[in-house]
Amino acid sequence: MNDNRRVTIAPVRKSIRVAAPQAHAFEVFTAGLDRWWPKSHHLGASAVKLLTIEPWIGGRWYELGEDGTETTVGHILVWEPPSRFVVTWEISSQWKSDPGRGSEVELRFVAEGEDNTLVELEHRLFERMGAEHGTVMHDAVDRGWPQILQLLKEEAENQRRG
Repeated sequence: MNDNRRVTIAPVRKSIRVAAPQAHAFEVFTAGLDRWWPKSHHLGASAVKLLTIEPWIGGRWYELGEDGTETTVGHILVWEPPSRFVVTWEISSQWKSDPGRGSEVELRFVAEGEDNTLVELEHRLFERMGAEHGTVMHDAVDRGWPQILQLLKEEAENQRRG
């Protein structure tokens, strides 16, 4: 199959309402990533010791493995706390680090009053991976992001109660 033709793959869009202020929801996703992101969802060869998002344009979203290796998930393209960030998703459809053909994830944190936030996610540009691999990744994250956003919601709301 010739994969050189131009394909367009629809973005994955998901959202969830979080009973927490906008700045708190943003902080839990970014600075608090290591507290709630499932350690089973990793790219490196060893178990995850730490997950980090560096809070600046050009910063990395990376995992530090128990063996000391760092594996990049992506790089920050837009950093607008507490309302939005965009990151490259440098992961192949085989769930390996692949900086050459990644997609892109945008997260928006929309304040709904003082104590509620709508978290909107758009995962896009799957066509950068080619038709076959882009479709595989699209379908995987379409199934996966709802569970990830639910974990974010639970962490943000539990911290508010605790």
